Amino acid sequence: MSQPQSKTLHDNWYFGHGLVWLLAPFALLFYFVSAIRRLLFKVGVKKVFKAEVPVIVVGNISVGGNGKTPVVLALADYYQSHGIKVGILSRGYGAKSAVYPRRVNGDDNAAEVGDEPRLLAIRSQCDVVIDPNRARGAAYLTEELQCELIICDDGLQHYALHRDIELVVMDDRKVGSGYLLPMGPLREGQWRLSTVDALIHNSRSMPTFDHAVAPQFLMTLVPGDFTSVSNRVKTCTVEEIRKQVPCSAIAGIGSPQRFFNQLRDMQITLSHTQPLADHHAMTPSDIPQGTVLMTEKDAVKAASFAHEACWFLPVSAHLAPDFFNLIDVTLAKAGLTFNKTDRNNNNGI
Repeated sequence: MSQPQSKTLHDNWYFGHGLVWLLAPFALLFYFVSAIRRLLFKVGVKKVFKAEVPVIVVGNISVGGNGKTPVVLALADYYQSHGIKVGILSRGYGAKSAVYPRRVNGDDNAAEVGDEPRLLAIRSQCDVVIDPNRARGAAYLTEELQCELIICDDGLQHYALHRDIELVVMDDRKVGSGYLLPMGPLREGQWRLSTVDALIHNSRSMPTFDHAVAPQFLMTLVPGDFTSVSNRVKTCTVEEIRKQVPCSAIAGIGSPQRFFNQLRDMQITLSHTQPLADHHAMTPSDIPQGTVLMTEKDAVKAASFAHEACWFLPVSAHLAPDFFNLIDVTLAKAGLTFNKTDRNNNNGI
């Protein structure tokens, strides 16, 4: 994918500005340290914890958000509809909990448990646990909460936890410059794309690669009605939002421009857009007057102080039946079986 025209320092770094070559020695060091770490796990010097139930890891090889959370929710919804007790495991990025592992509730403070775990707890009907030590968190989900399937939100590079299925989510930025950290956005080299079970593209079209990769699937994010940030019972149609002037948008996600483009594709005229850092700690000063649109990830942080004209756009992932069939087959090999005739019309959420 060609580099989009961008004036931000972050995007210049992400797509490989010439000055990033100054960081090449550090990228080489990162490569060797990462390779040695993977080898230590492979030969058994570093221990790998294997949970009593199958584990699905939904991650990426690049830094920043690109659509993992909707995939986690889609998988959780699908398997719960088959009667499987699903547990979601997250590191809890930015969480400040006094104790781990911690079970997350929808009314928890996002500053304590993290924005994405709180979102997952609100949207899903399953147990959500945060723990920087994912092996310990996985053990808690199985031993204390009796979950039959664990879905990890991120953690592809957390090799201390055995996984039965690895899924990589990518957006339109794909691999950016293709350089490793800190020279570029990659946590692991592009070779990793051929070792996972599937690639999920949060994109309008299927990208092409110059090398072998795992089976690829397109994901469509289907928007729902706009929902009040301060009162989730209250909704508003896109037709009503189009009439609001002025109308601003803020986004603290991996690719804020993706959200702004989505709003414009819905024929919403934006008077102002404010990109924020991923996982940005929202404050009242971040929210302008007038109608304000934001992502659901931002809404879980702003719910306590947002004014009445703040709305978030919930989205749900739609994935082809072939994707779920692939996961079903792989989970069956790992020992998880269920009656597919009980399926409640789920080919994504």
